[in-house]
Amino acid sequence: MRILITNDDGIDAPGLAILEAAARTLTDDVWTVAPATEQSGQASAITLADPLRVSHLSGQRYAVSGTPADCVTMALSVVMDRAPDLVLSGVNQGFNIADDMPYSGTVGAALHAASCGIRAFAFSQAYNRLGQEKEVDIWTAARKHCAPTIKTLLATTPERGVVLNVNFPPCSAAEVTGLAVVRQGTRAEHRVYTDDRDDGRGKSYHWVRFRREAGDAPADTDLGAMAARQISVTPIRADLTDTVALGPLSAALGI
Repeated sequence: MRILITNDDGIDAPGLAILEAAARTLTDDVWTVAPATEQSGQASAITLADPLRVSHLSGQRYAVSGTPADCVTMALSVVMDRAPDLVLSGVNQGFNIADDMPYSGTVGAALHAASCGIRAFAFSQAYNRLGQEKEVDIWTAARKHCAPTIKTLLATTPERGVVLNVNFPPCSAAEVTGLAVVRQGTRAEHRVYTDDRDDGRGKSYHWVRFRREAGDAPADTDLGAMAARQISVTPIRADLTDTVALGPLSAALGI
């Protein structure tokens, strides 16, 4: 088996090393093509207005001056002599669930791989609060459960174009209660806002921030799985069609 690994936290991210180690329990043919710098929030964006540069770091490890989706493109078109059998994206520092999922470069890279006909999984590690990652080891669940989870998911046969989005709960490895196949949840509150400031010369600048409240999350959602300390697995695809709305919309339009 040939595996391609990428992420959106950058080539030096600790979660990437965890995923590389997990992949090597399955095969020696592991390739890493990841962004040279952090690319969080890039979704499936591709770079069109600037050239892309690929740097060979060592062995089968490469850094790309672009987005996570660019990394998949560069791997398939420039770096590798043949396509991988599996693309693994992550492990992201922070969850990619519910309303956050459309922004995720981790998920975006996996969706881009799936659009190329390659099986793809996305992995993220949740943690409880901003700043916790500097105080404690947030990676224990991912480090222990990543490789077994990959092996379990490989035993399934998803449809073409489907990505399995996996989130490890914000707890220790021993506290994980199992695996749950769940749908994407919706938070009680999810708002993007700006933190507005002035620099030393009085010129304004802005940080984009999130305000999130899970509310009473149903057990069959990724939010509910995180609350229950389960590893959530959500099948997703790039097709954004609301099939439930097709009939009512056609009727409303008289079509």
